[in-house]
Amino acid sequence: MPKPSPARLDPANYPVAIEVQTRFQDLDPLGHINNGAMAAIIETGRIAFNHQVGVDGRDRKPGQRWLIARLEINYVAEGHYPEPVTIGHGFGRVGRSSWDILAGVFQGDTCIATADCTIVLTDADGAVAIGEDQRKRIGEYAFRG
Repeated sequence: MPKPSPARLDPANYPVAIEVQTRFQDLDPLGHINNGAMAAIIETGRIAFNHQVGVDGRDRKPGQRWLIARLEINYVAEGHYPEPVTIGHGFGRVGRSSWDILAGVFQGDTCIATADCTIVLTDADGAVAIGEDQRKRIGEYAFRG
């Protein structure tokens, strides 16, 4: 697996930061945050990010929904309890009906994981085009790396 680009390891490149508290139950037998818990931490951050930037469903038409088409997590360093993590978020690629949310998970100045999540806007007939209002909002919070 190739290492994430240096831009992904710099918290300054993410326009929004969300803090998530780690839990004792997140630990594996070696005392590190386990991979399943990291996925849940990233999900918690992604949902908070969506709400904070207003891409949380308020601009969807009736019958539309979002689906996660892809989630890729790269484990960069060990994470530990009880320190919270700060998850930087920004939008990456934006297509006709989908977009990527890029995240970097940090403890202190150390990036411990990155995540790329592809979201697709759909209705009962399949993928639908992203509206101009949502496209504009996504552009306001683009990843800066």
